[in-house]
Amino acid sequence: MTLSDKRILIAVSGGIAAYKIHFLIRQFIKSGAEVQVIMTPDAENFVTKLSFSTLSKKPVYTEFYNENGTWNSHVELALWADAIIMAPCTANTLAKMTHGICDNLVIATYMSAKCPVFVAPAMDLDMYQHPSTQQNLELVEEYGHIIIPAENGELASGLVGQGRMAEPETIFQTVENYFGKPCTKSLEGKTVLITAGPTYEAIDPVRFIGNHSSGKMGYSLAEEAAERGAKVILVSGPSALQSKHENIDLHRVTSAKEMLAKVFEFYEAIDIGIASAAVADYAPKDIAVEKIKKNEDTFSIEMVKNPDILKTMGDQKKHQFLVGFALETQNEEENAKGKLKKKNLDMIVLNSLRDEGAGFKNDTNKIKIFTKTEKKEFSLKSKDDVAKDILDCVETQLLK
Repeated sequence: MTLSDKRILIAVSGGIAAYKIHFLIRQFIKSGAEVQVIMTPDAENFVTKLSFSTLSKKPVYTEFYNENGTWNSHVELALWADAIIMAPCTANTLAKMTHGICDNLVIATYMSAKCPVFVAPAMDLDMYQHPSTQQNLELVEEYGHIIIPAENGELASGLVGQGRMAEPETIFQTVENYFGKPCTKSLEGKTVLITAGPTYEAIDPVRFIGNHSSGKMGYSLAEEAAERGAKVILVSGPSALQSKHENIDLHRVTSAKEMLAKVFEFYEAIDIGIASAAVADYAPKDIAVEKIKKNEDTFSIEMVKNPDILKTMGDQKKHQFLVGFALETQNEEENAKGKLKKKNLDMIVLNSLRDEGAGFKNDTNKIKIFTKTEKKEFSLKSKDDVAKDILDCVETQLLK
């Protein structure tokens, strides 16, 4: 079994989702793993140490010292673990992780870790959407940790939206997949060019026209392609994300024209092109040299069409396998299939803003994939898992 003899440390914070950890412990034990639980003091308001210790067959620690004065070494706990799972990870614990506020056993253990860290956030809707939380999630991802995105559903407050901790089965599967990921390099020898993020089109020196794309989908694709052995050229519009893989050559651009120029520096030599960037269709005709002052009640900007990067890639395609994206709100499948043909693509990925949890900024996505002869539908998944589905389809098509 993949997790047989693995040592799993579960760090539980004070959130209502803590009750689900009982099921997670049971799954890891059944898989042959050894489980140790530690908790923040606030977590004891929701669950008991006794229930966790009964399931894990190990004492559960919440403080640096036991009642008899024995020290619970955070260093030894961290070194013991093959993986640490922060679940549920509250907004408070997440903030402490990102900013090194080491005031409890959980954070001290986390900061001593040398193993993979999995983060399963859980909090109310508005807390999850707050810019500070989103920034902290991006930071822990930059640290190299694996985010298991919060899911959509009914929350303890009665609100409905994203914030529910991922189900125990999802957390377990993510960890199992991590340790069981194949060593085969299915894209070794291939060069993959991926565009990601938005473009910003300047109005004046301080203002621009842009969109809400975070670049997460493109960066997930780049990481997965690199894991499969490909040499990846990642052309990214403005994004706070970073690439972590040594096989990724990151090039940052701002505007659509800059992205077009950068793409065609490499286009002839690539094997696969995946255009996931949300490129602005229009840009201001004239860019003001100085900041435009607020003098009038109304203000108009004359716009001109940006170059169509994907169509240009399709028009100049020779040996390349070309994948486009379509983000639609109406006549979705019809528009996606039209784009597939019009832009001379081999495959197109459709996502809809009508699907909750899909589209810009979310950690999840729900897609349909079309080729000239086939259609595949997928459920809502993390963008990392969506990247796997997309590249699996690319590889299948390349073998035909």
